Amino acid sequence: MPQPQRFLTAEWKNLAMLNYAVEPHLLEPFVPAGTELDFFDGKTYLSLIGFEFQRTRLRGVPVPFHQSFEEVNIRFYVRREARRGAVFIRELVPKRAVVWVARLAFNESYAYVPMSHRTELSAAGEVVSAQYNWGSGTGLCSMEVETGGASYLPGEGSVSQFITEHYWGYAAQRDGGCKEYQVAHPQWRVWNAKRASFAGDAARFYGARIAEVLAREPDCAFVAEGSAVTVFNGTRIR
Repeated sequence: MPQPQRFLTAEWKNLAMLNYAVEPHLLEPFVPAGTELDFFDGKTYLSLIGFEFQRTRLRGVPVPFHQSFEEVNIRFYVRREARRGAVFIRELVPKRAVVWVARLAFNESYAYVPMSHRTELSAAGEVVSAQYNWGSGTGLCSMEVETGGASYLPGEGSVSQFITEHYWGYAAQRDGGCKEYQVAHPQWRVWNAKRASFAGDAARFYGARIAEVLAREPDCAFVAEGSAVTVFNGTRIR
């Protein structure tokens, strides 16, 4: 069987992850055909994630003015047979061309919005805090994670391993089908949060039901160091 070609390469850095245990019925309407919800310790999770794109290349080619930017997405977790993956409910970026390409190639739910970020590092290079902001005016939203302790590799069977180690993406298609694509990267080191928060008009971007989730404290939060990543071309599975 021919191997899928590389669609995109980049570095994903300083991933702030706010994770919420939610009832499965909240996520079921978004589950693509051919997949099923993935559970950790009997719970389904919704994650709000902000991170930096760096050194971005599309099919090996750096696109001018589109190599470094932020993304904030909200996702949950599914599986197809032995493959564990993520489904993105909404993905926000400050680059209109990225929105167009992602919609065309994968039918992902991307949207353009102004964004900024701030990352504080210790003298030793450890992440002290990571903050991502999106929207403007009364629609401004912000997420922030303040870390505590040194970074570590998530242990086998831990919730941080579950959140960070889904190496496939699944995107529902307009005709009811599903596209599967691989996201390759090494295991990420993480910093646990000693404080994590979201603020802003979540309903404007995600709807009232998800806004209710984001209004409460996350069940767990951390910052992942990130790494070089490769996103491969997608394949129809339905």
